[in-house]
Amino acid sequence: MLRSLYSAVSGLKTHQTRMDVIGNNIANVNTEAFKSSSVRFSEIMYQTTSSASSGNGASGIGGVNAKQIGLGVTTGATSVSITNGGAAETTGLPFDLRLSDKNSTSFFVVSDGTNRYFTRAGDFYVDGNGYLCMSSTGYTLQGWQVDDKGVVLKDTVSPLQVMATKNMTSAPEATTKGRVTGVLDKNDPQAADTGRIITMGFFDDLGYQYTAKFNIKKTNTDGTYTVSLTDIIDSSGLNGKSIFDLDNDGNLITTTNADGSINYSYNGQPIAVNDIFANATLIYDQSDGTFKSIDNTGAANPGRTVNLNLEALNTPGPGQANNPSKFRNIEVDFGDSMNYNNNKTSTIGGDSGNAKGDGKGKALGALTGISVDSDGKIYGSYDNGNTVLLCQISVAQFANASGLEKIGDNCYQTTLNSGEFDGIGVEISADGSAINSGQLEMSNVDLSAQFTDMIVTQRGFQANSRVITTSDTLLEELINLKR
Repeated sequence: MLRSLYSAVSGLKTHQTRMDVIGNNIANVNTEAFKSSSVRFSEIMYQTTSSASSGNGASGIGGVNAKQIGLGVTTGATSVSITNGGAAETTGLPFDLRLSDKNSTSFFVVSDGTNRYFTRAGDFYVDGNGYLCMSSTGYTLQGWQVDDKGVVLKDTVSPLQVMATKNMTSAPEATTKGRVTGVLDKNDPQAADTGRIITMGFFDDLGYQYTAKFNIKKTNTDGTYTVSLTDIIDSSGLNGKSIFDLDNDGNLITTTNADGSINYSYNGQPIAVNDIFANATLIYDQSDGTFKSIDNTGAANPGRTVNLNLEALNTPGPGQANNPSKFRNIEVDFGDSMNYNNNKTSTIGGDSGNAKGDGKGKALGALTGISVDSDGKIYGSYDNGNTVLLCQISVAQFANASGLEKIGDNCYQTTLNSGEFDGIGVEISADGSAINSGQLEMSNVDLSAQFTDMIVTQRGFQANSRVITTSDTLLEELINLKR
């Protein structure tokens, strides 16, 4: 039988394999993050009918090359264009993520609960348990967790539960700083009579809000005023009631809030108002109305701040349970207040926090949004103004990414030729790469190249079929010799 028949048959098979690959590429032209494949042909083997011989210089006879006849073709390899990224498709969805590679090819790490797989498809959603999952398979996205101090723990990757119970709220913060600003009119009739009342809101460490009331009263000396604490109102637990209940000596006695009655004491003694806020004297420069100093009673170094000693309220009275709310001392800065003629109109008032906004304190925050930055860090936004790092996406990189094995559903698994995943991963920005939120990676199939390859493959298949028909004609002529 003619060798050309078998060579042509192998040609038909390999071109059919190439056509299968082309068909799969075209079928996935719109598949998210699909990587196109290509077929490489390889010669099968050769039949040597005469071996090569060396030349003989003495006789003057030259060497003779071997006589070999090829026996066909086979599929040498199927190569995946895995390092070529697809174009970006903008979706605007926060959990649609696209890997933008710089030097290395990165992959998201996902898990089915038992095995870890790798994908470039970044269409994730939050499931009923709060985990980020692949839309197509439900596999959970893997990454690094964050400790109580907000430090990323770059150890073994684990499922990212962005909507965990602990992430639904942001811890409150107690107020530690306050400031008084505005104009205290030097001709303010109220300041000269009963005193000008100003307020300053603040939080305890459980996020409950309170309002401190101060009385600023003019003295007989121009530009000099006394400041005293007159009340603290609980706007949460007491529904706007005062937590002050003074006896005849000005001491705090039993008061009732949402948690029951509390006898406040300080160092084993009843708390006096002066234990919380010592009366102070405000002094303004009469030449320009600017703040000059504030002098606490008995203070050695007059300055611009006084202390609201609220931690005195943290000590329960005899036989009383601990006060459920914990206060922090607040340093109140009067240095930005002014004193000049403002047509008898005072604008002076208090606010929590310093001039930079530090120490304001915060209420308990509820989760309002989640975002992913270019480093893969996932942040939660809360209605108390906090932004908290919840977790971080870890990516996998391989020495030979093309050696990964496709397993369907836009996923890959490691092989002996790809390199292993260490279970930790790397930060996407380590080599300048990034994660783009609100985008997906499209298929990298080039239709013009696929159609060109299809034409070449079709002609190759056709040519091999012609070899078979021509070989058949030769055999027919050979059989007809007997006629």
